[in-house]
Amino acid sequence: MNGANAAALSYGLVGDSPQIGGIRRLIEKAARNRLPVLLLGESGSGKEVVARGIYNARSAGQFVPIDCGSLVGTLMESELFGHTKGAFSGAVEHKKGLVELADGGTAFFDEIGDLPLEMQVKLLRLIQEKEFRAVGSLHWRRVDLRIIAATHRDLKAEVAASRFRLDLYYRLNVFTVRVPALRERRQDMRPLIEHFLDAARADGLPDFRPNPETIATMLAYDWPGNVRELKHCIERMAAMHSEGAMEDALPTALLYLRSSASPQQPSGAVDESLLGEELFPRILPAISIPESEKQAIERALAATRGERALAAGILGIGRTTLYRKMKQYRLD
Repeated sequence: MNGANAAALSYGLVGDSPQIGGIRRLIEKAARNRLPVLLLGESGSGKEVVARGIYNARSAGQFVPIDCGSLVGTLMESELFGHTKGAFSGAVEHKKGLVELADGGTAFFDEIGDLPLEMQVKLLRLIQEKEFRAVGSLHWRRVDLRIIAATHRDLKAEVAASRFRLDLYYRLNVFTVRVPALRERRQDMRPLIEHFLDAARADGLPDFRPNPETIATMLAYDWPGNVRELKHCIERMAAMHSEGAMEDALPTALLYLRSSASPQQPSGAVDESLLGEELFPRILPAISIPESEKQAIERALAATRGERALAAGILGIGRTTLYRKMKQYRLD
């Protein structure tokens, strides 16, 4: 197999672990049909990469990502299904929604577990009847699109708590792919590190190679933020690298792991690059990932006196992600 064919069959996934091999085989099977696909896995584990792999395996039309966590407020339905001119105050012209943009292609509903119940009903009709109605329109419009949904939530538990519709769950849970956490496929750590080092260099960041001690620490770390956290860690180290000395650029969690007498001690989920030394302690306590996230958000909000846009910037996340996390941790 030549390099081009090997790259094509990797579907954007880096690594040769049995888990990733299984994901590639599932992508091949999913590409043979147009059934809905449900991707399950922790945040940052690469669910969108898998979704794009399914799309690219037999690409048609557009791949349209839809962040369900950002669909808030009264314009939610308009964002998804579009609106007609005069449908509401400010609707000065006809607007296509994200669903219509995906006609003939693939709509990727990221974090489907965050979709409000009233919109779950409309999504169910879209899946079952292949049709939708724009806000302000009396006419149903048919579409031909594939639905791929992803979530880090336990949808069975969400159904039991009446936060997710059982009928929608059954419609989505036809072809399910579980994306493993990075700590479950440590065999892929070295190829991922090399991949992100090469990508950082291609983006114009300084070229460097971590020393063996740093590599050993990275391999021992649990990476609660998964592949996304690893990528950001390497980008940070590359950006701060100067004359071969980069140890101070290591995230706090990795420094804590290195200095800890018990390397297996749980590590924190947020590093000092998110909040700065004055906001985040140099040594992290062994606390749960959700509690670590909650504390980081609380410190950022306190430091910005409640200015959410500034807090999101300090944390290095989007505002919609911050709002979703605030709601999750009841920090509204």
